[in-house]
Amino acid sequence: MAKSTLSDPKIPLGSTVLVTGANGLIASHVVDQLLAAGYNVRGTVRNPSKCTWMGPLFASRHPSRQLEIVQVSDFGAPGAWDDAVKGVSGIAAVAGAAGLTLQDIDEALETELPWNVALLEAAKNEPSVKSFVFTSSGWASWTPDPTKKVKLTEWTYNDYALRVVRSDVSAEEKGILPYMAFKSLLEQRIWDWINKEKPSFSFNTILPDTVIGECLDPKNQGMPSTSGMVKWVYDGINLEILAQIPPQWHSDNRDARLLYVAALTVPGVDRERLFGFSDRYSWPRVAQILKELYPEHDVPALEMNGWDQTDVPNKRAEELLRILGQDGWTKLEDSVKACAESFMKM
Repeated sequence: MAKSTLSDPKIPLGSTVLVTGANGLIASHVVDQLLAAGYNVRGTVRNPSKCTWMGPLFASRHPSRQLEIVQVSDFGAPGAWDDAVKGVSGIAAVAGAAGLTLQDIDEALETELPWNVALLEAAKNEPSVKSFVFTSSGWASWTPDPTKKVKLTEWTYNDYALRVVRSDVSAEEKGILPYMAFKSLLEQRIWDWINKEKPSFSFNTILPDTVIGECLDPKNQGMPSTSGMVKWVYDGINLEILAQIPPQWHSDNRDARLLYVAALTVPGVDRERLFGFSDRYSWPRVAQILKELYPEHDVPALEMNGWDQTDVPNKRAEELLRILGQDGWTKLEDSVKACAESFMKM
């Protein structure tokens, strides 16, 4: 695991960082990397009784650091974040509520934007907070389409998804575009708040794409989020769902966790959108890699459906990974291998 070697981080070593949704796939990795880098962590979860595995896991991995688990079950409750932010030097906002099946983007925004703003306001009112990172999505920038050559910039947003969602096409034709449009609008509203309120803390957003890689505790976490889809391929299930997901980019958990630490701690990183895009992928290629790793297993051969041609602005994020000691992005083959080794432990 790469460790921060900064002599003058934005937030002092030994201070406490708040991580929301700390039991999730990405967030648990962020917790792990922060502890490894020399920070203490306060993690919010909805139900602590379902997260008792976290204390022993991280105590065994980082015995000299402290992990505090606090319950925030209703993100939208008045003052929900006030106690959670007290005394923290940084905040990694990873928790989200919307799912891929949402259809009403306005309703989703009415639900999720206020509690994200409430967290930002709580951070603004807490003098100890020096750095804040918000989790967006690669889909907030574009709709993957392997037939098109597209060049994204740091400030590209997914206007296409919004146009389709606001049109008269059927829900079936819209597919998961409402989720993409929602993520795009939510991030833009968050930036609107930042530009209006001008908080003193540094602020950055991280945009991961399909997350593939190691799960820290598969026996207790299972294989959450899109890492679980790698197991679908291995098991030969839900292939009709995977066939609807076009080739695009993936984010390795290990890259993502280090990028959060970089955004929180590296001096000069402020008001940036950081694309956590590790490598291109497709589910047919994932199937090929699994077959190479486990030739004795009957991994289904999936029909090739193209390859992503998008030019993405991930050089800045890669630069930050290198600053913290990692030699660039993790390749798809290594991500799939780490993911498979995790679900073999279940």
